[in-house]
Amino acid sequence: MPVANISGCLLHYIDRGEGTALVFIHPPVLTSLNFIYQIQGLSPIFRTIAFDIRGHGHSRPSQEPVTYPLIVEDIRMLLDRLNIQKCFLCGYSTGGSVVLEFLLTHPDRAWGGIVVGGMSEVNEWRLRNKIGLGVTFSKMGAIGMIAFSNAWGQAKKFSLFRKLFAEARKGSAENAEQYYRYSLAYNCTSRLHKIRLPVLLVYGEKDKLFHPYADLLHRELPDSKLVYIKNTDHRIPTKAPGPLNELIKTFVRRNVPYKEPP
Repeated sequence: MPVANISGCLLHYIDRGEGTALVFIHPPVLTSLNFIYQIQGLSPIFRTIAFDIRGHGHSRPSQEPVTYPLIVEDIRMLLDRLNIQKCFLCGYSTGGSVVLEFLLTHPDRAWGGIVVGGMSEVNEWRLRNKIGLGVTFSKMGAIGMIAFSNAWGQAKKFSLFRKLFAEARKGSAENAEQYYRYSLAYNCTSRLHKIRLPVLLVYGEKDKLFHPYADLLHRELPDSKLVYIKNTDHRIPTKAPGPLNELIKTFVRRNVPYKEPP
C-alpha cells in the first residue's frame, strides 16, 4: 500500500488502473478497504484511488482535528502528488458530505461527484443519535467495539469481515471522535445551489432513514440524478457492489469530457 506525506501526516492509499480518476472517501472508523469491490470492479476501466483518512487504518494519527475541510485539503494534495488535475469523487455515508465540501471548495479539481447514502446535514434525531453513539464510544476509546460492529454490518462474507475489522481497529479513537463530531455539526444545504458539477445520488431502497436526505440533495443540487438500488439498505459499497459499479460506470462515461479508452 503506497504512502504519501501530506503536510507531515503519512496517508496510505490504493491506486490502481488507468484513465479517468475516481477517488473514494470512507466514513469514520471504516477504511479504504470498504471500497474493495469498487477497486476490483472499476480499476480495469478507470484509475481508482482510495485512501485511509488521517487516524484511520494504516494512516498515521492527525495532530490537527479531523474535519471535512482538512480531508478535502488532503485529497487535493494527494491529487497533486499523483499528478491528477481532475477526478470524480465518490463518498459513502459521511464521506458523501466530504464530496459535497470538495465540490464547493475545489470545483476546478473535479469532473463531478457520487454521493452514496450521504447527506448535506444531519437534521433528524435518529441519525443524530447513531452518530452520537460513535462520538461517545470513540471518546471512551472503544474503537475496537465500533470497528467490530461496522465491519460485521458491512461484510457479506466472514473473510471480508476479518479484513475490515483488522483494518478498522487500527484507527485512532481521538481522530474518529473528531470525524464523527464534525459530521453532527456540518451543514452545507444552503450552499448546494453553488455546485454546478454533475452529482450522482445513490441510496438503498430499504434505507428509509436516508430517503429524506436523498430528496433534499436531489431538490437543491442544480445537476443531480437520484437512483435507489432495490432490495438494498445503507451498506451499498459492500452489499450491492454490482449495481453501484454499473451506475458509476454510466455516470462517469456520460460526464467525462473526452472518450475513454476501450
